[in-house]
Amino acid sequence: MAGSTTKKTIVLRFDREPLSGFVNPQTFLAEHGVELLSASGSLLAVPYRDVKAVCFVRDFDADPPPPNKLVFANRPKAHGLWVRLVFRDGQQMEGLIANNLLLFEPAGISVTPPEGVWNSQKIFVPRQALSDVQVLGVVGSPLRQPRKKEKPTGQMKFFE
Repeated sequence: MAGSTTKKTIVLRFDREPLSGFVNPQTFLAEHGVELLSASGSLLAVPYRDVKAVCFVRDFDADPPPPNKLVFANRPKAHGLWVRLVFRDGQQMEGLIANNLLLFEPAGISVTPPEGVWNSQKIFVPRQALSDVQVLGVVGSPLRQPRKKEKPTGQMKFFE
């Protein structure tokens, strides 16, 4: 695990306790799994088949979000693809992913969760953890140009 830039993460696993620690955002995705530096200082390699999600968090001590907070209350305002992720265990989560094919990781999907969800800023979900991914909408399409408002012509003026 090279470099000094590390981010706080909580690795959610299927049918096991979550692991908290630090990852280097550029190198945490190894070919065998997720590399995590635990709080005790040991380097762990968690296989992708065991990982449900890698949550980049502000604080380690926050409680996990209730299931109804894993979806957007309204249409998201940020640009991207609005998706619904269905995990192997049946749980669903919505989020935004980049509308740029060059940013997709071969190992999984990086998702921006709905506002106010837990204390997660970004979530990485391995492909092996998912049973389905559905695109719910495209927010802020670059193909769509803003409409120009035309000024009315021949409008009468007051107090001439």
